[in-house]
Amino acid sequence: MKNYDAYFIDLDGTTYKGKKRIPAAARFIKRLQDHHKKVIFVTNNSTRSPQFVAQNLRDNHNINIQSDNVYTTALATADYLNQNAVVNKRRVYVIGESGLKDALKMAGFTLVNDHPDFVVVGLDTQVTYQKFENAVLAIRNGATFIGTNADSNLPNEKGMVPGAGSLVELVSYATQKKPVMIGKPEKIIMEMALKRYHLSRNQVIMVGDNYHTDISAGINVGMDTLLVYTGLSTKDDIKGVQIKPTYEVDSLDEWKVNK
Repeated sequence: MKNYDAYFIDLDGTTYKGKKRIPAAARFIKRLQDHHKKVIFVTNNSTRSPQFVAQNLRDNHNINIQSDNVYTTALATADYLNQNAVVNKRRVYVIGESGLKDALKMAGFTLVNDHPDFVVVGLDTQVTYQKFENAVLAIRNGATFIGTNADSNLPNEKGMVPGAGSLVELVSYATQKKPVMIGKPEKIIMEMALKRYHLSRNQVIMVGDNYHTDISAGINVGMDTLLVYTGLSTKDDIKGVQIKPTYEVDSLDEWKVNK
């Protein structure tokens, strides 16, 4: 087993299941910290700030980490735009919530309602027809179209409700344009995370429960992967995939951390 300096780790299904703890995940994180490994939680959720995510892990899941240990699609979107925006083109129209808007503002972008250079679409539980109308018209007038992530659904206490990808698809259908997608399984979020934390891909392993997002993101960027069977993907699912995860475990308790 290879020695990794850093671990990129998914949240829901890997670290917890909704509001339910996964005790093995807390023990896994503690072992990594005891061995001085860098722990980064990489999430497609753009609605919450890193501070909120870290506090939730501390208060509700017995995982002692700080906001610097959390990398969201909101941060990845801001980092990507910072890397690609022309100096005088930093006007952004956003369909999204506070986590996404705050990340963009902190990166020096101006949020506007008209004549944006970029349109960013993420999860917005208060989305309206007018917001979609503004986004579609701006993209058709030349704004660059960015989607935070392609998740069609997300689980809550009601069931599988629409995710950010469903909103992105509506705008894509109305504009007949494909967005630049940031989140897992795309490699952009992984590349941005590696750059932010000054890591190379051979130093890091991606840990997740979903082959089609977490594991595929690692594969797409050329990173080793660890699939844990505590969430979405099953062993039967993995029998049919062409590229297998580097490692598979039933529980994170099985993972031995090398010094």
